Amino acid sequence: MVSHTVSQTAKVPSGGVRLDGDLTLPAGARGVVLFAHGSGSSRFSPRNRAVAAGLHRAGFGTLLLDLLTEDEEREDIDTGRHRFDIALLARRLSDAVDWLERRPDTTDLPVGLFGASTGAGAALAAAAGRPKRVSAVVSRGGRPDLAGDALPQVTAPVLLIVGGSDTTVLELNREAAEELSAPHRLHVVPGATHLFPEPGALEQVTEAAADWFRDHMGGG
Repeated sequence: MVSHTVSQTAKVPSGGVRLDGDLTLPAGARGVVLFAHGSGSSRFSPRNRAVAAGLHRAGFGTLLLDLLTEDEEREDIDTGRHRFDIALLARRLSDAVDWLERRPDTTDLPVGLFGASTGAGAALAAAAGRPKRVSAVVSRGGRPDLAGDALPQVTAPVLLIVGGSDTTVLELNREAAEELSAPHRLHVVPGATHLFPEPGALEQVTEAAADWFRDHMGGG
């Protein structure tokens, strides 16, 4: 167990690249949550960082990770070829899960995944590929449908958080939930739109995520 707060940048190897990340482990961390951001975003996403700060207060560590390299990000801006490559993103998330298992300060900590937008599809696909290591998954305004055939293979409990006014994504989440065989719940934030900019909406996301991780990976 971590005896003091750890906050550091990280280089996570995956295939032939090294992915940039920010790792924070509060003292006595009960688990670590790996974040998968959506298309057009990065580990500096203010929304994900706000959720991560709330998870720190709840006793969880976080790893905010850029799933694309700087060169890939630049290419993606022009072509969009990487943002929907769920197989690539899931593979890199799985490599990050393995990296956490190799670290002495996180090897014994349960791992959760938090995916936003397209990152949610990658998180669910990675959870299906690492059933013994991923203890819980939370999707924020996510596209779980992008996990495709991996959805029924997920065994970790899944929380799908969607804004009540994000009607298209809400319907996609309802359809994806029907494909899940793992324990799951759809949490609708009334009146919220896709990025949860409404007053108090992101706080509701953070509270729901913290409760879900506490319930399903609370040991540490």
